[in-house]
Amino acid sequence: MTQMDYKYSLLGSAMDDYRKRPLLLQVDEAPINLFAVLEVKRELPRRWSTLGCFRKIRVYSFMFGLAVMFLIMASYILTGDKKRLLLTPSPYHFSSLVSPGPFAFNLSSIKHYAHVKLVVKSITSKVEFSSSRQLPEFKALVNSEPHMFSVIPSKFLHGVRNPCWYEEYNGNITSDPYRINLYARYSRRFRIVFQQLRNTFREHLIHHNEKIYRIRCLPYFYIIGQPKCGTTDLYDRLRLHPDIKFTTFKEPHWWTRKRFGIIRLSEGFHDRYPVEDYLDLFDQAAYQIQGNLTANASGTPSHPNIIIGEASASTMWDNNAWMYFYDNTTAGEPPFLIQDFIHALQPNARFIVMLRDPVERLYSDYLYFGIANKSAEDFHEKVSESLQLFEECLTEYTMRSCVYNTTVNNAMPVRLQVGLYSVYLMDWLTVFSKEQILVLRLEDHASNRKYTMHKVFDFLNLGPVTKEVESDITRSPASNTRRPADKNLGPMLPITKEILRDFYTPFNEKLAKVLKETTDFS
Repeated sequence: MTQMDYKYSLLGSAMDDYRKRPLLLQVDEAPINLFAVLEVKRELPRRWSTLGCFRKIRVYSFMFGLAVMFLIMASYILTGDKKRLLLTPSPYHFSSLVSPGPFAFNLSSIKHYAHVKLVVKSITSKVEFSSSRQLPEFKALVNSEPHMFSVIPSKFLHGVRNPCWYEEYNGNITSDPYRINLYARYSRRFRIVFQQLRNTFREHLIHHNEKIYRIRCLPYFYIIGQPKCGTTDLYDRLRLHPDIKFTTFKEPHWWTRKRFGIIRLSEGFHDRYPVEDYLDLFDQAAYQIQGNLTANASGTPSHPNIIIGEASASTMWDNNAWMYFYDNTTAGEPPFLIQDFIHALQPNARFIVMLRDPVERLYSDYLYFGIANKSAEDFHEKVSESLQLFEECLTEYTMRSCVYNTTVNNAMPVRLQVGLYSVYLMDWLTVFSKEQILVLRLEDHASNRKYTMHKVFDFLNLGPVTKEVESDITRSPASNTRRPADKNLGPMLPITKEILRDFYTPFNEKLAKVLKETTDFS
């Protein structure tokens, strides 16, 4: 590569209205975090007129000056002098966001196994579990989400198991109540569901004292995690229970993503989904709780024992949007977590957590979400890179800060942090009691579905079902299993498994203590 072969190109929109998102400067396809964009291309010699020559000389001189300025800025950043130049990397640009650290190694070569072991040893030596976190005040939660707290009441309908209420409807009853719902905007499947709801909307309105009311509901229980741990299989089985209804689709991801305007992690921010859009997803289930108003004009729910579930597998762990919406006044840790808001609105909610061996979970996650060129060797390389990113974070921040560090989480090519179950569970237990959280293991569920399903039914205080229904629930084939093409890739490399076992061991041991169990995931 010669000096004239540098090519600079834009990564990101120059009209980006998110103040904390930087533009990236790309040098020969290697992104560097900078604030500007410049494109300089080598031109072939041409015959210029005298006037045109001088004009182009001025233009190229100006552009060359800008190039020199940005190269100086890049050198300034990469030398580590950050005292007077502050960058806020976007979580949607995956690049080299940390320095190589003391354990630099060639990530593409397995022969550097000893170096990876040193990185893991460095990480485990820094793992410390804080006894508690500082809980936010209720007033602070309300101030951060005033609209949400103005829509959802503090009390729900008496005599109904599920949290429901009647909300005054001020819209035109002849118009489409779902016309501006953002879930429908981005998915044809949602539009079809909303078309069915639209046809029955007016039938479920209550007229009282010259006012019109509609029934609204939140979930009675949430399946909150973790990804690739059997949540889809549990969801599909629970849907067969006559007293359980779910949202119109499995994973709304409202608490973690949609309410912040995140649709796909690679696309940045869109319009924020208001809480009304989320509540619309429960209308179908709410109508079943409400029953037929022709026979019951008072509006008293006809099926008070029906409960509603929600199954977004990101709810337990994904707080990555916090750094863009909340003040960083808590030493690099989020001032609010998802569970703080749910507890403020639903202190009696129940939660189901599905876990599995975090080593196998990570490989399954890689195979499922990977796009191309997947292999055991590629997985090893990505694991090694992710471990080094996490280790570098621990040199400056606490373990809990690194777990919730948005920049590190989105820079890691595999989602190591999702398998740190003990960190997340401990934070959930700061606001909810152990009696409100049921933790299941995929390994147990796979070996004895009848046992785990009865455990779930007892946890949700559900009555007995017929033998036919129980047979359907427990004997149906497993859902969302590994695809044939991914199975053909085979298992992960033995050295990768050993490295990950060492990494997750202290977290698994802590999880066993938290759950007061004698077994762990080792």
